[in-house]
Amino acid sequence: MGHLIDGREEAYRALAERLSRFPIGAVVNETFMEILKRLYTATEASLGSKLPLKPLSFEKCGHLTGMGECELKAILEGMAAKGLVVDIPRKDSAYYILSPMVVGFFEYTFMRAGELANKDLAALFEQYFKDEGVAEEVFGASTKLFKALAHEKYIPALVHTEVLSYEKASEIIRQSGGGSLAMCACRHKATHLGKACAAPVEDICTSLGRPAQWLVRRGFAREASVDDLLRNLERSYRLGLVLLADNVIDEPAYICHCCGCCCGVLRAITEKKIMSVHPSNFIPVVDPSLCLSCGACLESCRINAISQNEPAEPAVIDAATCIGCAVCANSCPSGALSMTQRSALHTPPQNKMAQYISVALERNRLE
Repeated sequence: MGHLIDGREEAYRALAERLSRFPIGAVVNETFMEILKRLYTATEASLGSKLPLKPLSFEKCGHLTGMGECELKAILEGMAAKGLVVDIPRKDSAYYILSPMVVGFFEYTFMRAGELANKDLAALFEQYFKDEGVAEEVFGASTKLFKALAHEKYIPALVHTEVLSYEKASEIIRQSGGGSLAMCACRHKATHLGKACAAPVEDICTSLGRPAQWLVRRGFAREASVDDLLRNLERSYRLGLVLLADNVIDEPAYICHCCGCCCGVLRAITEKKIMSVHPSNFIPVVDPSLCLSCGACLESCRINAISQNEPAEPAVIDAATCIGCAVCANSCPSGALSMTQRSALHTPPQNKMAQYISVALERNRLE
């Protein structure tokens, strides 16, 4: 019996090591191992540990694992249904790629209700993201996984014509032709822990293009038109949520609508002091003559980047922390806060991990 237990442990350990090799990897520790055991069967773990970090055809999966066609198809289908692999139909076959942890099986687990999205697993992920070295691995790279999108209403009118489409959420949505809406994974996780805020949980997380089609096909999200997505965008503006997109220029796959209390990305800034987001090209400035010192901007800022030296003095912006989302400007009752261009416009470095799966889905760059 001992050899069976040893074999199971070896399969999960091999899977963990494989997942740690993604561009945005995973810190292998006891919490992570427990998460894998909740999500993967031992057979799925063994198969996942053998998959390369690129799309692989079904036929090559068979050659790599030595499994029969029926057995392999059943296992891969079960893994795709849980979001542990992404399946990419092509001609008469399909390609498969192992899902990373982020953006990957964490989000897919909590993007919908189901037996896997439970309190125990929520607690494990909550603990894992607090564990030593995890936030640094996921969010601490010089090239960030996410970028902030400024509320377009507050982009200075004089530079509107200079603003590129990848800086405007509405243009990203329109150019995508539509997508999907799903649960916010972070707030869904927080709900299981009794810590969720009042921000929407359902029909909020935006996915675009073929990645959205995969989420719809697999039941993680519902199909949404451009108009649906634009209405969702306007709701988030009204609610003061921060918009974060995957840090690419061409065809972003995701736009997250984030609060500061549940979002793991923003919590990395406030709790771990890790700059987890590539800021927008805009930053707020305060007009002292208009500032009421009311504190509305301090309360609205999701990452605590605004302060007051004294209660009656104007607000002060921490430029080193501010991500340029313009939520503060949206909350200011007197118009004392406006957005201006940062010292120099700069294109965010593209994050390879952000396009790891979406490139394969969009362009079929398969080997």
